[in-house]
Order: sequence, then C-alpha cells, then structure tokens
Amino acid sequence: MGGFFGVVSRDTCVSDVFYGTDYHSHLGTRRGGMAVLGATGFTRRIHDISNAQFRSKFEDELADFSGRAGIGVISDYEDQPLLITSHLGTYAIVTVCCIRNLDKLAHSLFAVRRGHFSETSGNGINPTEMIAALINTQASFEEGLQHVQESVEGSCSVLILTEKGGLYAARDRYGRTPVILGRKEGALVAAMESCCFPNLGFQMYRELGPGEVVLLSPEGVDVRALPRPDLRICAFFWIYFGFPASSYEGVNVEDARYRCGERLARRSPVEADLVAGVPDSGVGHALGFALGAGIPYKRPFVKYTPT
Repeated sequence: MGGFFGVVSRDTCVSDVFYGTDYHSHLGTRRGGMAVLGATGFTRRIHDISNAQFRSKFEDELADFSGRAGIGVISDYEDQPLLITSHLGTYAIVTVCCIRNLDKLAHSLFAVRRGHFSETSGNGINPTEMIAALINTQASFEEGLQHVQESVEGSCSVLILTEKGGLYAARDRYGRTPVILGRKEGALVAAMESCCFPNLGFQMYRELGPGEVVLLSPEGVDVRALPRPDLRICAFFWIYFGFPASSYEGVNVEDARYRCGERLARRSPVEADLVAGVPDSGVGHALGFALGAGIPYKRPFVKYTPT
C-alpha cells in the first residue's frame, strides 16, 4: 500500500507538502519522500521510515526546500519520488500501484530496445520507474498516463510534477484507489486521504473518477482524460486502510465501520460479556457490534507504537 499528496500553489507549498504527506503515514511503513520544484529546479529527499516517523526524518531538512509546487509519498517498498528526464522533459513522479504483470511489461520494452531500469525494489524493478518508462513511450503525459492504464494489470494511480509546475493526477483505470482533490485560495491539492484537508486549510473539491486524468494549476483543474464508467474501488479502504476521518465516494470511513459491526451483530449473534476491538480499525467495528448486540464495549487492548 502507500499514499501520496501533491500541491500547486501561488505561494510556497513546502509546509503543505510536508504535513499533507505525513497525514498518509498510516498507509505505508518503509519509505517516505518529497520533491519540490523551486527556482533552480527540483529538490528531492527520500528516507527510510521503517524505524522512525516521516515527520522526524524530514523536519530538519525543510529549509532545503522552496517552491510553489511539490509532491510527497509514503510507500511500503520502493524509493519515491523519482526524478525522470525524457523527451517529455524533467519531472518528478510518485505512484500507488500494484502491478501484476511487471516482468511482462519489462520484457515488452526490452524487446523493442526501449529503456533500462536502474532503480530497484527488493530484488526487482522499481514499479514507479516502470510507470515512468511506459509514460515515456508516448508523445505526451496525457497519452502516457492512459497507456499506463491500458497496460498495467492490477492498479496504478499517479502524480506527476512537471518542470513547468503543472501537476498531473491520474486515478487508476477502475478507481481501486481513491484520488481526491481539495482547494483553497490560490492552491489545489491531490491526495489519497481527505482527512488532512481541514487542518491545512483545504476544502473538499471532488474525487477523480476511474481512469480520469487532470492537470492542476493554481488557476484550476483541467480535465485531460474523462472518467470511465466502471468503478471498482477497494472496499478494504473502509474496512482497514482508511483513516477514520476520511471519506471515499461520499462515505465516511468510521461510519462504514460502525455499520459493518452492527450488521455483523445482527447476522451472527453471540453470548458474550463484552465487546472489544483490536486497534485501530477494529475499534469502530467493535463499537458498532456492541451497539447492534446490546453488549457493553470495553477496552482490554491498547495499541503501543514505539515509533
């Protein structure tokens, strides 16, 4: 799993990128990264967050960043963001993807003598570099992102920050992962979680549809590829992945967990002295179960997070 956050603004965006990315920390455990476009080009940092929080790794480096457009990412495996130079220009890219045909895609590129791969994830190709390689086979970012959606078996949502300061956001073909847009005066954001918006001054604007591609600028949202009709969002976002204050497709995460627990109590009644939920996502389910079953909720389990 993983999560990303990107901002384009008329003013400095570094604080928003930093805190907005940190709000996605529950979606990944191993790598965190930021890239900001300033007057002299891109500034990028990637850190191992497996034994420390994202915020503690980056807060001492914020003075190195300056600019009005930036992206950040939390990842379970691969290093991101990547900086890519191709016929499309220099750009920074982050992804949240699950590519089931990664080897097949690599062989197809090698067969026509296109591209090479230098970044690794474990012992294999970095999936984000593969996405960049597929994009670079096309004449434009729009065509490249649609080519990715047609080629990848699995899912892939993408943010691309161009050297001109535009921010492309693309949701995967079937909308399995959310991409949510927010706005405030002079700034737009694309993120996987909406829970960060209020504390950063953003208001919910809208969600991208399946396969939709947009280009964000401080002036607004330019749709570059229309959404597809077939939505297959992963229900596990409500069950487990999502932060309680987030909403997807108009449904709040914690409300969905309450309803799941309540329905389970009605469908599978039990005799018990109390109901308990394993933190974090299990608490909402347990509260709903307790309400539906009329059994007291207690808290015998307490989460301990050393990091």
